[in-house]
Amino acid sequence: MPRLLITLGIILVAVGLVWPLLAKLGFGHLPGDIRIERDDFTLFIPLTSGLIVSVVISLILWLLHK
Repeated sequence: MPRLLITLGIILVAVGLVWPLLAKLGFGHLPGDIRIERDDFTLFIPLTSGLIVSVVISLILWLLHK
């Protein structure tokens, strides 16, 4: 369990450091990400971005477990 928490912490730090670069590339505004904007309300559901993040994290954890 401690190894998993350390790994997740490292992944979160890495994503935090890379996030500005990803935002410039359009990550978070991909086709499939849903954004609904009204006067005083904004709803953002990052479906495609979430799937990509999930696949990357799964691959990293699979490689570390192997």
